[in-house]
Amino acid sequence: MPTKRHTLSILGGLALAGGMLLTSAAQAADQPRVKLATSMGDIVVELNPEKAPKTVANFLQYVNDKFYDGTIFHRVIGNFMIQGGGFTPDMQQKPARSPIPLEANNGLKNNTYTIAMARTAVPDSATAQFFINVQNNDSLNAPNPDGHGYAVFGKVVSGNDVVDKIKAVQTGNAGPHQNVPKTPVIIKSATVVK
Repeated sequence: MPTKRHTLSILGGLALAGGMLLTSAAQAADQPRVKLATSMGDIVVELNPEKAPKTVANFLQYVNDKFYDGTIFHRVIGNFMIQGGGFTPDMQQKPARSPIPLEANNGLKNNTYTIAMARTAVPDSATAQFFINVQNNDSLNAPNPDGHGYAVFGKVVSGNDVVDKIKAVQTGNAGPHQNVPKTPVIIKSATVVK
């Protein structure tokens, strides 16, 4: 026959487990998802505002402003990454907002199917452009050889096959730009879906 203490221990354990489940559910609810509807299919990314709050807020602002609609994946390196979010199909760069602080040292890694912010050699230079890693790119993690790294802020949760199709397209040069898809891969729209 269970004692009062034993019953209280069981109830306490159940309450703790229930609280952990609620916390996990709340954290999942706080991770917005964005659908990139591309000319090759849909990619859904789940963002991590807990680890990269400024980067996620910046990306979502561009999404909500419809900035990415009609841009392309302008740089595709099949054994590295696919980069987009800054150029139109005729390779005109869109004017972006001010750069954001680098959040590369957040514990997230540039692993296959993660999304990260593109930047110049200057650490705090990321604006609108992003890339999706198509392999584990440890050299991009903080601190990387330049001492900084690239800020991962989410991961692909649907559309890995689309990423794989994009990474396999034929590329060439377009003016001063290298690794440009010969047939534009257009981001028709970017929308928050959760």
